[in-house]
Amino acid sequence: MPAPEALALANHRRAATGVRLNLGCGRDVRQGWVNVDRAVLPGVEVVTDFDHDPHLPFTDGQVGYSEGSHVIEHLRDPLPFMAELWRVTRSGGCAVFRCPYGSSDDADEDPTHVRRMFPGSWGYFSQPYYHRVSDSYGYRGDWQLTDLTLAVFPEFSECTDSELWSMIRFQRNVVQEQTARLRCVKPARKPLSELQEKFSLNLERPSA
Repeated sequence: MPAPEALALANHRRAATGVRLNLGCGRDVRQGWVNVDRAVLPGVEVVTDFDHDPHLPFTDGQVGYSEGSHVIEHLRDPLPFMAELWRVTRSGGCAVFRCPYGSSDDADEDPTHVRRMFPGSWGYFSQPYYHRVSDSYGYRGDWQLTDLTLAVFPEFSECTDSELWSMIRFQRNVVQEQTARLRCVKPARKPLSELQEKFSLNLERPSA
């Protein structure tokens, strides 16, 4: 039986309207999507450097849905890319990112991984998180994290939720991957703390 996270992802894909982007696709070329990568590969339709002056050849608000699997951890400065993705995404559009959890060995073992991501990291792709600084570090995008799912290693699948939350806080290699769903907010909100929204934080255990 498919895991709940996989079912939720499939539902998001079916509900998506407008252009769909497959970000950092590599060799995972999908029919009916615009496949985007930094390398010129068979099936890649848009080539852009995600980390240096990223450009997506779409008009403002043309994109409805995007997925990026194991992309964000490779970016030294993800803010320009997330601002560009925000520009081309319609209000209410969705972007889903999957990446290693920051305290897993996988976050560091790959020499091309340059960024650890934790639950609080995703908030910095919104504007309200910048309420303590004067210029949002020049970042102009606004993505609201709506759902974050933490996939635990199989060894811990029998632990209770309370045991897992304690272990996640104090130990390494409890969570293997995370999947973040972000909603495009337009017009961008002001950098005010009271505009921050809560998000759903979920645990996913391996299917039997």
